Amino acid sequence: MKAIVMNGIGGSDRLCHVERAEPVPGPGEVLVEVAFAGVNFMDIGVRQGMAWTEMPNPKILGVEGAGRVLARGDGVEEFKPGQRVAWVYAPGSYAERIAIPSRALVPVPDAIDDRTAASIMMQGLTASHFATDFYPVQPGDIAFVHAAAGGVGLLLTQIVKLRGGQVIGRVSTPDKVAMAKAAGADHVIVDAEGRFAEDVLRLTRGEGVSVVYDGSGPATFQGSLDILRRSGTFCWYGPVLGGPGPLDIMNLPRSIKIGYAVFFDHIHTPELLRMRSARLFDWLAEGKLAIRIGGEYRLADAAKAHADMESRRTTGKLLLVP
Repeated sequence: MKAIVMNGIGGSDRLCHVERAEPVPGPGEVLVEVAFAGVNFMDIGVRQGMAWTEMPNPKILGVEGAGRVLARGDGVEEFKPGQRVAWVYAPGSYAERIAIPSRALVPVPDAIDDRTAASIMMQGLTASHFATDFYPVQPGDIAFVHAAAGGVGLLLTQIVKLRGGQVIGRVSTPDKVAMAKAAGADHVIVDAEGRFAEDVLRLTRGEGVSVVYDGSGPATFQGSLDILRRSGTFCWYGPVLGGPGPLDIMNLPRSIKIGYAVFFDHIHTPELLRMRSARLFDWLAEGKLAIRIGGEYRLADAAKAHADMESRRTTGKLLLVP
């Protein structure tokens, strides 16, 4: 079968389209034909040597996708050949086929196509964690969403609005404003340099926001601190761009709460994974949530997908098509 491997740490040029041995499902595993594989910043972090360092190269990248069951290993009863499934974390997803532990799979309902299923898993579960678990948004809350036209940002904005909150979004270029507003953002600030605090405080009459969702790296950290109201919540995520450096907890202002949000804490059992995924699928089927596909690439063009994502020119979800 064909797959994308990284042959060393570095840029997108370290990705190679190669022939690999056909996977065989072991006990508790399911063999899946991949229809679409999601591209995530996590994959870029792996390529840059920030994760999976214990796995020797060359290794197959990717963790997310959707497809159809081909076969199942011993002990698997809940999935059958021909059934459509999706997953959020199965290393080796940039491939035509993959053997996945059955506990990592969710069934895909008939109302959801494979493209949508592959697009909603990581970013949807991440956004769900942020707005319903890490900080359960309440009616009247004001949320500040960085990268509001990105895959997570678009979904996060919609979920905040579903829960009765208001959204101030930040985008890097004017051409992304309409997209953020279409997702439900009440206000959108154009800012590429981390100079958004004054505008946010003006919009909130100096009070600040209830919660800020920041995955934009160290350049925005101070501004995000500055715009939080008293006892506001700072949701920090996204390791690829780096952290803010050491923090002196005694210097945190206005009794704010700050934490590093990891979506696995939202889905730490198979039961929670399937329940949270089913809720996302329901929202999609009911028209309460919409997915934007920012680009589809042939599997062989994974390096271009990575380069485009790193350029910050893309919006929405990027997919690979084996």
